[in-house]
Amino acid sequence: MKLQKQRKSIHIPPKVELAIRILVPVLYGIFYVVVFAWLEQRPVNEYHIIKMEIDSRIPFCEYFIIPYMLWFLYIAATVIVFIFLDRKDYIRLCLTLGTGMTVFLLVSYFIPNMQPLRPKLEYFTRDNIFLDMVKMLYAADTCTNVFPSIHVFNSLAANFAIQKSQQLGKYRGLQIGSHILCILIILSTMFLKQHSTFDVLTGIVMAAALYWLVYYLPEARTAAALERETEILKGLSH
Repeated sequence: MKLQKQRKSIHIPPKVELAIRILVPVLYGIFYVVVFAWLEQRPVNEYHIIKMEIDSRIPFCEYFIIPYMLWFLYIAATVIVFIFLDRKDYIRLCLTLGTGMTVFLLVSYFIPNMQPLRPKLEYFTRDNIFLDMVKMLYAADTCTNVFPSIHVFNSLAANFAIQKSQQLGKYRGLQIGSHILCILIILSTMFLKQHSTFDVLTGIVMAAALYWLVYYLPEARTAAALERETEILKGLSH
């Protein structure tokens, strides 16, 4: 005896579903890049300065450019892998990423912000390839629109998806590696002076909020419903 109503599922041909799965992140990625580029170039009369006292205590370290740049591969690879995994896990990942990145664009539009933390690299006496990479990063990316940190948020969103995926659960090394890379990317945003600690904290808060909405809350409701059904079935059997 089933007490829960069965949900009607819409059958989508596998090839059509695969095409949709590919198009969704591609189209949103184009939208995000176009809007972000416009936000970076639009004239702004006054910026909100993002800075915390602890930022001055965090030293600059150019070696963190490696995990910082690995972020692009990390996010892209995660999305690509989840295109071919369980539908539910794919939807949860895209919903988390899309919501957080859209919130970031809205914050950047309504609350123009910047951070004044970048060091003057031209005055550094040391010279190495990592410092050269940071110089290229600074030249390509402005110090505006930094709050909340998308590097932090997306890293956590990708890590959540990897840790919650049943299909990837058997790859313990992958999950541990994801944890480590996620932490290093978060640290890199501060040690490269790309983000204030405030940007990092707000990125973490936004990721935690979406984790609660997208992962924890639905799972808790499902578990509660199953528990109620079990209790009712036990009562009917007596």
